[in-house]
Amino acid sequence: MTEKVVVLGAGYAGARAIQTLESELDRVDADLTWVSETDYHLVLHETHRVVRDPGVQDDVTIPVGQIAAPDTEFVQATVEGVDVDEQVVALDDGEVEYDYLLVALGSQTAYYGIPGMEEHALTLKSLDDALDIHERVAQAASEASRNDPAQIVIGGAGLSGIQTAGEVAEFRDERRAPVDVYLVEALDEIMPGQDSELQGAVRKRLEDADVEIMTDDPITEADEDAIHFDEGDSLAYDVFVWTGGITGQDALDDAGLDDEHNRINAESDFRTSDDRVFAIGDSAIVDQGDDPAPPTAQAAWQAAEVAGKNVARTIGGQPLETWSYDDKGTLVSVGEKAVAHDVQAGPVSVPVRTFNSYPAKFLKKFVAARWIADVTSWSRALRAWDSL
Repeated sequence: MTEKVVVLGAGYAGARAIQTLESELDRVDADLTWVSETDYHLVLHETHRVVRDPGVQDDVTIPVGQIAAPDTEFVQATVEGVDVDEQVVALDDGEVEYDYLLVALGSQTAYYGIPGMEEHALTLKSLDDALDIHERVAQAASEASRNDPAQIVIGGAGLSGIQTAGEVAEFRDERRAPVDVYLVEALDEIMPGQDSELQGAVRKRLEDADVEIMTDDPITEADEDAIHFDEGDSLAYDVFVWTGGITGQDALDDAGLDDEHNRINAESDFRTSDDRVFAIGDSAIVDQGDDPAPPTAQAAWQAAEVAGKNVARTIGGQPLETWSYDDKGTLVSVGEKAVAHDVQAGPVSVPVRTFNSYPAKFLKKFVAARWIADVTSWSRALRAWDSL
């Protein structure tokens, strides 16, 4: 009997899983279907580049036809729900049945119940989000003056928030626009939980870019023109972008799977509480003992290869592989500059623990280009080089 394998999502985890499954399913009798609300894969960790220059969007979006083989069925639709009892995925225009399901739907922005946040903040989870931020920043800059500059506030000082602040600062400098950039973090330091050496290096780059950093005071409320803090004075804004956290997709609300805030609990082999459902990427919380993998592109594409193999192994009645996250270091861009920390170049670690300048910028570009090359070709990656 031909088994129906369905993959949900076209992010890092979904795109890599599709290519792995196409290779692995040659050994079993199975049909493969790929479902995504967009007909392209977005190189999400470079989406902040679009905030500065919408012209780079073609370089950070890869059509699914350049990723998937012709015999993989692609369905462009929004996933609205999963019924594990009936083995059906509900879509906004119909449904798709499965025998085995790999959930890689990614995440959505978490607002933590902060009043007014969802209503008033912009987010950066999609290409449309990045384009919207660009338009809002450009409009605010055009209406501002040197005596009354536009105030652009980025909430959340993780990777996404830092890189967004860097792009807005670069936008300001390239156009000599009257713009002030603020980066706001509830905890006492940017990049919470990271090594202090990395935090310090990134902070210096942000300060050099004239980004004002505000830490150790959580946002308690947002309204249409200001954010309010637990202790400090309110901060007026013209554009407010929130990058402060993630949660699972609403489509997984009633899936009947063990989860935490709609992020599905999965074992280290990516199996969930239902034997026919696997979960990876930001959709999942994968058991890694006391050292959980972060919700990053690096973790997602590492995991997807093992998950794809395990779906095929399940169909073939073979033992499953377990996955252990291998942290290959951190690369952060601040506009045209970058910081690298504990980076591995293949099997060898770069000897300098934290560094910046051209080597870090080159590595940041190279990692993004290598991902594009992995899912398409080096020629396409090299064409995108200047945009990365």
